[in-house]
Amino acid sequence: MTAASTIARAQFSIERTYSSSIDDTWALWTTKAGIESWWGPEGFDVTVTSLDLRPGGQLVYLMTATAPEQVAFMKRAGMPLSTECRVTYTEVSPPNRLVYKTLTDFVPGVTPYEVATVVALRATADGVMLTITFDAMHDEIWTERARAGHESQMRKLDALLADQLTSDQSSQQSVSSSTEEPFHAEDHPIFVVRRQPRRSSHVLHDRVQ
Repeated sequence: MTAASTIARAQFSIERTYSSSIDDTWALWTTKAGIESWWGPEGFDVTVTSLDLRPGGQLVYLMTATAPEQVAFMKRAGMPLSTECRVTYTEVSPPNRLVYKTLTDFVPGVTPYEVATVVALRATADGVMLTITFDAMHDEIWTERARAGHESQMRKLDALLADQLTSDQSSQQSVSSSTEEPFHAEDHPIFVVRRQPRRSSHVLHDRVQ
């Protein structure tokens, strides 16, 4: 049986910049509702069954294939549509840093080993910067599979925060319109153009190390 090296294992990172507050972004990583709203690769839904957010505590969740393509793949591979997964937290420092480990115990012929993930959040002038750093797997093939899975999961977070940004902007515009006084042309010899709220851009940036 092959053993994965635990000495100076390589790492790779994914970086994003969002027009969101650091507290709202932290909540998406650390609450039941937040995790269930985006966690897991595309085509899979997650149901959190246990969440103990402290060093030594665990997140336990059920990941279920829901998209037709993923369902068909799982059936062809003889795999269950739902799988229980868990992570163990090793550092919880709100709202800036979250570190957890997962156990890789599903690779035939490879001794089970832990993979660490570091989530770092930093407030910026326009929102928040998110950097996620992962341990590499035991070989290049499995590392690329892990990278693809993480990128798929992050696309779900990208879409969620983009939708929230659009919704917030629409709500602000509706409130602004409802509180404006009626315009009467006879009272205004010069037509004044109202300045609309500036639309914030949703910026995504990946950096792979």
